[in-house]
Amino acid sequence: MAFEFVANNLTQNVTASSASRIDRRLLRDIDDPFELEHAEFKKLYRVSPDIVMGLADRLHENLRGQRISAISEEKQVLCALRFYATGCYQRPVGEQWGISMSQSSISRCIHRVTDAINEKGLFDEIKFPMTQEERQAAKEVFSSAPAPFVGGTIGAIDCTHVSILAPKVHEEAYVNHHGYHSINVQMICDPNLKILNVNAKFPGARHDAYIWSSCAARRAMQRAHENGNRHMFLIGDSGYPLEPWLMTPLPNQPEGTPKFRYNEALCKARNPIERLFGVLKGTWRCLSRQRVLLYEPCFAGKIVNACSTLHNIRLREQSFEIDDIDPILVEHAVTNSEETFNSISSAGKRVQERLIANVFS
Repeated sequence: MAFEFVANNLTQNVTASSASRIDRRLLRDIDDPFELEHAEFKKLYRVSPDIVMGLADRLHENLRGQRISAISEEKQVLCALRFYATGCYQRPVGEQWGISMSQSSISRCIHRVTDAINEKGLFDEIKFPMTQEERQAAKEVFSSAPAPFVGGTIGAIDCTHVSILAPKVHEEAYVNHHGYHSINVQMICDPNLKILNVNAKFPGARHDAYIWSSCAARRAMQRAHENGNRHMFLIGDSGYPLEPWLMTPLPNQPEGTPKFRYNEALCKARNPIERLFGVLKGTWRCLSRQRVLLYEPCFAGKIVNACSTLHNIRLREQSFEIDDIDPILVEHAVTNSEETFNSISSAGKRVQERLIANVFS
């Protein structure tokens, strides 16, 4: 009798589990998010239905399943978008209307879509100006901005922290100066908040200047400078070293002086990078300080890349208007004393003094 009772319970549990899977599959097939009103769809997934369909088509090779019952590419994209947009746990994402999936399915969708965007979408959507034509176009965008700096500016640069789960390896390297675990993400953008470069590979304890010193964008700027393109630079804050291709502010300048006017113009011109961080984290809440990415640092960096790619897609498709969001302030300190840095800094000082004399005097 006892054996029959246990067997019956097991049969009931298996039957209930199978029924639950069938119910979820039926719900997944019946509930169609694409039938939502346009505004409601964008509120849930942050992008338009057309962008979702375009992404599904673009990532088809990476997302298509082999089984008849495989989750469609569109559903996989929607799962990942809903996670990026909310930053909540995977199980609640699966229980939301229009998705109806198990936690394990949600996890697979997030990983597959994130990996696919990093493989297929990142380099097409986020491009640092490398050719002479692209650099000239970037200069023109900055020169026509509401708060232009001086001719030659192609981008504003800064770093922001994205909170992550404490990793098992080298945990101490990920504790930032605010006291929580993070990755320190460097971005470069134009005045329209278009992301030109993203670097999400470094732990939170790394200083902004260190990340810049290891950045491919810096090598590209230095190579262009050495090849004779001297009238081109980025603008950053005091957390970055002064270089011929990177202009930074001068501390403690008296009001009304040329150097003060230089500082004022530079700070206004680099405001877009602060606004970018506000817009990015306000749209994709998984990146905000109030959420924690419960993944290893490498995959957390891929999520940052994916959200950055989606941001540029939304910007290109004009699917949102840039709101006035309070900038996310990041404290910086300046550290570096190597001989190479001193030589480059001296060259940067000469470029800076020439700009002040020619434009702000």
